Amino acid sequence: MTPVELYDMLKKVQEPKGYSFNEDKDWVLSILADLIINKERYGYMSCPCRLASGRREKDADIICPCRYRAEDIREYGSCYCNLYVSPEWNEGKIEHKYVPERRPAEKSNF
Repeated sequence: MTPVELYDMLKKVQEPKGYSFNEDKDWVLSILADLIINKERYGYMSCPCRLASGRREKDADIICPCRYRAEDIREYGSCYCNLYVSPEWNEGKIEHKYVPERRPAEKSNF
């Protein structure tokens, strides 16, 4: 699967749920390319902005879309990776702030 194919597939699934891709399509395609690499590497699409353990059960919270996406978008208008954003974020109606890591530190310790 190519990043463009993944983009088209995810867009159809996520937009009806209220999640938009970042309007910077180059950024989005680079994140999607990294998701594809992680799928090939681990067998699942772990968040490329976080360190995966390679064990699906340990990484379940960071399989894209991660468990933290909804709360990040609700609070900041964007997920941690800036892949998924709110319409207001894309339209520049809310400030683009740094999204802090919500994943507990102990989840990243292998």
